[in-house]
Amino acid sequence: MDAPRTRALRTVAALTSVGCCALTASGCDGPGSRPAPPSKDDTAARAAVAAPAAAGDLQSQYQKVIKDVLPSVVQIQAGGGLGSGVVFDGKGDVVTNAHVVGSDRSFKVTTANSEEALTASLVYSYPEQDLAVVRLDRVPGGLRAASLGKSQKVQVGQIVLAMGSPLGLSSSVTQGIVSATGRTVSEGRAGGGTGATIANMVQTSAAINPGNSGGALVNLDGQVIGIPTLAATDPDLGGSAAPGIGFAIPASTVKAIAGQIVEHGRVVDSGRAALGVTGRTFVDDNFQPAGVAVVSVKGGGAADEAGIRPGDIITRLGKTPVTTITSLSEALAADRPGQRTTVTFTRNGDQKTAAVTLGEQ
Repeated sequence: MDAPRTRALRTVAALTSVGCCALTASGCDGPGSRPAPPSKDDTAARAAVAAPAAAGDLQSQYQKVIKDVLPSVVQIQAGGGLGSGVVFDGKGDVVTNAHVVGSDRSFKVTTANSEEALTASLVYSYPEQDLAVVRLDRVPGGLRAASLGKSQKVQVGQIVLAMGSPLGLSSSVTQGIVSATGRTVSEGRAGGGTGATIANMVQTSAAINPGNSGGALVNLDGQVIGIPTLAATDPDLGGSAAPGIGFAIPASTVKAIAGQIVEHGRVVDSGRAALGVTGRTFVDDNFQPAGVAVVSVKGGGAADEAGIRPGDIITRLGKTPVTTITSLSEALAADRPGQRTTVTFTRNGDQKTAAVTLGEQ
């Protein structure tokens, strides 16, 4: 989801003073006497004192994280649309979504602590993972690189904050939890999406609105654990965003892709498996999707080596059924280059299975 461009705990309870009050209220006797059990009023008093301490502690933690991380989140203006970005290093490199930069090569960037619009140029866009890096033409003072967390430590139930520029409202923060991990999600091309299929995405209940794309999904340790990219849409609501279901590209993928772009100016190791075919969704006699019809095969690619030919209809990759071109992409997203698996396909009505060593996209 990009912007109007969519033409695409710790809990600390202060019980020491509460304990003193309880002893006083219960009428402490002299040495050797046995204190009376706390009354209902005493219990209520403890809760009244402890609860604000817990709420205040959580609020302070939110505020600290926002203060630490928000300076690393910027607003990006590309063409007529707005998106967000995260400062990747101290040299002015900013990582964002490929669908935010679109086909543009120059941008206006506004940092959280400045009303001045800086200029930036595209380093490289990698639509296959919906990531891109832009570089500020001038590095302003106080520019702070974000700290990227470890994706393997992300757990369901963690409290997270989404930071970005939803609907052009710069430096906005929403709150939620990690709803799920390991999601494989395919973007649509409508509204400016790249059509990418991305594995291991973080699902969150934090609100993701147009303009949040490319921003930061942050844990309470102040680490960016993902780049918010899109919200689910509900066909029963006319294709509008489904409340509380957003997705972020995991920090591990962001590190790998953005790191290569910064170092090499492009992606040299995608880590994404490829079959080496182009195809289209095959529809059966009942007009139901029933596989992927192979249109062309890359010479020397994985499918070519396995004997797959144009006209074959792929119905399974390994143990995963394939009914559409999207489901084939999602199945490949879960695999790695060099991995051995099988492809089940039909040719002239006969079902065949071939062993294949997956290539790299």
